[in-house]
Amino acid sequence: MEIRRRTILASLLAAGFVFPQASPAAEGTPAFSFDGLKDRALARAKQPYRPDDSSPLPQSLRDLDYSRFQLIKFRPDEALWRDGGLFQVQFVHRGFQYNRKVTIHLIENGEIRDATYSPIQFDFGPNELPDDFPASLGFAGFRLHFPLNRPDRFEEFVVFLGASNFRLIGRGQVYGASARGLAIDVAGPQGEAFPVFTDFWLERPELGATTITVYALLDSKSVAGAYKFMFSPAADTRVQVEAELFPRSDIQKLGLAPITSMFLHGKPGNRPFLDLRPERHDSDAILLHRGNGEWLSRPLLNPRSLRVSAFADQGPKGFGLVQRERAFEQYEDPVDQYQLRPSLWVEPLSDWSTGAVELVEIPSDSEINDNIVAYWVPHAPGKAGTSIGFAYRLTAQMDTGPPKGGRCIATRNGSRTPMDAQREPHDNVLQFWLDFIGGELPSLSDAMPVEAIVSTSDGKVAEITCRKIDATVWRISFIFRPEGRKNAELRAFLRLRSDTLSETWSYRWGA
Repeated sequence: MEIRRRTILASLLAAGFVFPQASPAAEGTPAFSFDGLKDRALARAKQPYRPDDSSPLPQSLRDLDYSRFQLIKFRPDEALWRDGGLFQVQFVHRGFQYNRKVTIHLIENGEIRDATYSPIQFDFGPNELPDDFPASLGFAGFRLHFPLNRPDRFEEFVVFLGASNFRLIGRGQVYGASARGLAIDVAGPQGEAFPVFTDFWLERPELGATTITVYALLDSKSVAGAYKFMFSPAADTRVQVEAELFPRSDIQKLGLAPITSMFLHGKPGNRPFLDLRPERHDSDAILLHRGNGEWLSRPLLNPRSLRVSAFADQGPKGFGLVQRERAFEQYEDPVDQYQLRPSLWVEPLSDWSTGAVELVEIPSDSEINDNIVAYWVPHAPGKAGTSIGFAYRLTAQMDTGPPKGGRCIATRNGSRTPMDAQREPHDNVLQFWLDFIGGELPSLSDAMPVEAIVSTSDGKVAEITCRKIDATVWRISFIFRPEGRKNAELRAFLRLRSDTLSETWSYRWGA
């Protein structure tokens, strides 16, 4: 491969081609600012939407499948800012479904420069591809690197790739759930729209700085927007997001701070899969810290038909898609390591007023695509000609839940076989088992009067029990008898006398 690299380099140099890491912007270009980016987004929103098709993807790159696309690697010795500091940047080649070119600008020493593509920046592996792609080909995205786990090795902790998608991880984590800049009309009858980040500005940090700032310009048929991301890699990597949106047209359902994930199968075994692995998911629950202080969790499902749930709230304190099963034995997968996939947690940093956290669960027969989406829907719709500003913090973390309370780590259920002739048919009786850990629960002996508070919006619950089953786990058990085909919302939590010991478990039965 080094021989091929030298051949490419020799031929291009002979043709007079120059390979700067970045080219300076035109003289007299004004200094970059976030306010200036907002002005640019507003100006774009006042014009008709025009997708950029100035650099079509060559057929050879368009024909790549996922596995062949994955063989194209950026060369570490071509990384941006490798001459000093704690951050480096590597770019992502275009190809496969990542056919859209993004423009990447660099802010260095007060100057704005444009990142320049060259084929010698990449190792194409065994792919038989042309070696003379022009500089106009550009990039599909980029990856940020930092000495995350070892001081002598730069490792990826953030990637921006595809539409408005980005992923982040902390120390000892592997990629799982993803984030988006914006969601529009998810699961709506008019069809979901996918806004895209068209331009990025990467600001080079000072030497020794542990935070890096990225700016982005978002565009779509219905909205343009300006984004500012401040990433701080650590054990729990955080990003502070500030955004201003300018709708071109009225938007029926605006989804802020969206998170996407994958749930194929797990303990709520509503859809059986022939799989050696006991569970397969990037997240297994949605968690909400509501404006009234209540912590509410609900196990995720891979439904047989599309499910949309809304959790109305005022002044939400946080929400996220969480991964709570942390033992390898829960997954038995040494390659994908689902036990190391982080929870993604959103905390509003501005006034989100009234609205709802919406959860969308989509049927799926494969782990390839994300089938879970969660986001905040403000009560006020997105109106053309207005602006919508918001801010939040997104954290990739291993442990998410009430800081001083117990949390539900497992939900199991199944049809109950009738014990006598008087009992209702077994297909109308469900048995539930809920496991709680954390908070005060491990310190309480099973002799303490801990009780399970279980309720339902429809139907009946009965035979409620609560017991400590080992040194750390308390288990709630109950049966649920639905009435007809009505939907029901089940809730349960642990209480000791007048003290609440856990978050509230929630479950949606029915369609």
